Amino acid sequence: MRHLRAFFLYSLIAATLATNTLGQTESPSEHNEPAGSMVGTIVSVGRETMVLRTEDNQYHLFIFESPTVPRKGLKAGARVRVSSSPTGEAGVQSATRVTMEEAAATPSSGTAQDMAPPPKELRSVEREIERQARRFQMGVRMGAGLDPELFLIGVHAGIGPIFTRDFYLRPNVEFAFGELTDMYSLNLEGAYRLPITLRHGRWSAYVGGGPGLNFVHQGLDKSDTSFSDFNYDTGLNVFSGIRFRRGTFGEVKTSLWARGVPTLRFIFGYTF
Repeated sequence: MRHLRAFFLYSLIAATLATNTLGQTESPSEHNEPAGSMVGTIVSVGRETMVLRTEDNQYHLFIFESPTVPRKGLKAGARVRVSSSPTGEAGVQSATRVTMEEAAATPSSGTAQDMAPPPKELRSVEREIERQARRFQMGVRMGAGLDPELFLIGVHAGIGPIFTRDFYLRPNVEFAFGELTDMYSLNLEGAYRLPITLRHGRWSAYVGGGPGLNFVHQGLDKSDTSFSDFNYDTGLNVFSGIRFRRGTFGEVKTSLWARGVPTLRFIFGYTF
């Protein structure tokens, strides 16, 4: 009889605990937001970024890493639900899904205009990402060549992306001067961003190559040098480098099958 009473007591306690546990596990799924999801009002939206203001008056910067995230209908003042994943950078998240909750209000209502401006640091990162994503860019470069020893300056362009989101055309012109050698190069190169970091991260690594059209003059007497004194040669340029989001970059380049061209070129530059 004692064992029977103990059995019923244990059963009653187990049933009570199970009921409480079930109620605790079911309640959050019905009322809480999914992990990595938030609702807010769009402050600004660009080609690769979106700034969201939540109800607690906090601003969040999202980047569109995935090409599958729809951008149509996203306007300042619209209320949206955003699912995201972390990027490893404070204040920057990668949007994985954007769902419209409420369309943008009419300009007369002043919804977007009534918002306080986002922090300057967030705006600065937003501008850097949008600048990096422009389809056409220009920049300057300088560096040094070895074997022969040369000092070089040049200009370059960035066109793309083309074919994929990570490949860019990057034609450039380099002028190199040394004690015994002068060189003018037109380089028809392409660069591929290595997918080891986020596309809009603080830095990205790349590799590339392309033909180099080189005009080289070697000699001690440069007093009456003319363009006819230059020898033409075609080579294949191969390079690798790192580019930072603010526009600076550094790379190492070598030329194959080209006579009189530096074996190695160390280049630093800035893209506007």
